[in-house]
Amino acid sequence: MYDSRGGEAQADLVERHAPLVKRIAHHLMARLPSSVVLDDLIQSGMIGLLEAARKYDPSKGASFETYAGIRIRGAIIDEVRKGDWTPRSVHRNSRRVAECIQTVEARTGRDAQDAEVADEMGVSLQDYHSLLKDSSSSRLFSFDEMRESTDTSAGEEVASDDAPPDALQEDEAFQRALADAIAGLPEREQLVFALYYDEELNLKEIGQVLGVSESRVSQIHSQAALRLRARLESWR
Repeated sequence: MYDSRGGEAQADLVERHAPLVKRIAHHLMARLPSSVVLDDLIQSGMIGLLEAARKYDPSKGASFETYAGIRIRGAIIDEVRKGDWTPRSVHRNSRRVAECIQTVEARTGRDAQDAEVADEMGVSLQDYHSLLKDSSSSRLFSFDEMRESTDTSAGEEVASDDAPPDALQEDEAFQRALADAIAGLPEREQLVFALYYDEELNLKEIGQVLGVSESRVSQIHSQAALRLRARLESWR
C-alpha cells in the first residue's frame, strides 16, 4: 500500500498538488452564492487532498491527480452540503418542478418544454424561470452531486478492495443510467453540461458561445439538472 512509502512522499504529493485544490475550489465557487467563502472551500479541499495522499494506492492503476481530484471535489461538496442555507420553499419548489417535468414527459413522450412545465405548475413562464433561477443558486440537485455520488465510489474503489460487490454493481448501474439520462437531454442542455463540466467554462463564457445571456445559461443548467432528477427518480 501507499502508506509504506512514508510521510515524506505523502507531503510531497500534497505540496505538488496544492494548486489543484485552488483550481477546483475556484471552479466550484463560480456555482455557489456569494455567502460562501472561498477560503473555506480551499480548506475543505486541502483536507480532501491530505486524505487522498494518505489513502492512494498506485497499484490500483489510477493516477494520483485523478484520484485526488475526486477526493477534493467530494470534500468541498460535503462541506457545502453541511451548511445548507437554502429556504425550505426553494427545496419544495425544486421538487415540484422536477415532478411536473416528469408528468409532462410521461404524458407527451418527449422532452418537456419550458412553457409546458410552467402550464403544468399553473404559473407564468416568467415565474417558472424565476423558480429555475432560485434552484440554480441553491444547487439543490446539481450535476455535481449526482456525479459525486458515483465518482466518490469509484475513487474509493481505487484505494480499497473492501467495497461490497453488490454496492459496486449498483454504482455501475447508476453510472450507466446517469450517462443514458444525460445523453437523452435536449441538445442545448447537453451542450451546456459539456461546456460547464468538461470544458470548465463559466456561465458567462457559455452564454457567449450560445449567444444568450448568463442568466439564460443558468436557467438551462438548472432545468437540465431538474430534468435529470425527474428521470432518475427511481434511483433516489
